Amino acid sequence: MRSQAPDQTTDALHPVRAELLRAAHADAEALLSRADQEADALLDQARAEARAILQEARRQGEADGEGAARDLLVRARREARSRTLAARREAYEELRRGAAERVRDLRRTGGYTSMRERLEHRARLLLGPGAEVGEHADGGVVARAPGRRADLSLTALADRALDRMGAEVRSLWDP
Repeated sequence: MRSQAPDQTTDALHPVRAELLRAAHADAEALLSRADQEADALLDQARAEARAILQEARRQGEADGEGAARDLLVRARREARSRTLAARREAYEELRRGAAERVRDLRRTGGYTSMRERLEHRARLLLGPGAEVGEHADGGVVARAPGRRADLSLTALADRALDRMGAEVRSLWDP
């Protein structure tokens, strides 16, 4: 009897990863669109305020006004950047939550029993045949052996899949 290769667990989750990536792209585009609109509005407001300050500054002195406008634009750009980063962080956390929800839904599919058996087999490969393997509350399994633990819960697997995607996930927020 042959054991499944360690990579088969990852291969079994390939369709889930593809769907997660598709959904993540859609979610990220929506969040980034809102963030871009907010940033544009903030920059428009800052530019308007800068123009008003500049007009007043001309009355008070050209040098002082240009410096104030420049400082305001710098602050506005920093604020816009901060909001963009916050929106990206929010989008990534939403992606993580959505991925976790979607993989937990696998428990209600016909293939879950087979997937759980493969995860249990993988846990025993990792920790040895004497490992204590149990069902995780979110689906999947958690295994323990003296001094070691393997978390093959569906949530942990989804998190690891997102982590392995690295730059591919970050590209969701690139223009």
